[in-house]
Amino acid sequence: MAAVVGALPQALLPAPVRWAVFGAIALVVLGRELGLWQFRVPENARLVPERVQHLGEWGALQFGFEMGTGMRTYSPSALPHLALLAIVLVVPFPAAFVVGAGFALGRLAMPLLSNGWSDDGSWTGLWARAEPVVRPVLALTCIGTLTVAMLHT
Repeated sequence: MAAVVGALPQALLPAPVRWAVFGAIALVVLGRELGLWQFRVPENARLVPERVQHLGEWGALQFGFEMGTGMRTYSPSALPHLALLAIVLVVPFPAAFVVGAGFALGRLAMPLLSNGWSDDGSWTGLWARAEPVVRPVLALTCIGTLTVAMLHT
């Protein structure tokens, strides 16, 4: 959907303008992820209800759709918003699917790591200790990857 919506600004605005807007917002997001400043990002701060587990295959589909698209979840990071903005402003239509797949893999990694770590909740403590290092690394990786992709289009 974002790739289709993105066709309009990509067709109407000159590339340097779109790149400048994206670059400025990427710097703001990087500052947020580095802890230089704080601001809330749009989020639907509700978890998927437990009752979807009892809906069989349809429940799994609903859960995956709502969590994967961010329609019903907490958003501790602005990076998904930056990826969306990249798709709208600077990523060519075919590459939008690659960005989407990267987003999906990122959304998948955290619950897999959490569930695979242990059942005693120790993942939360491990993440709390690692987050000050991991968050900036993820932000730099995301912004660097989007920048390289943008420059090669």
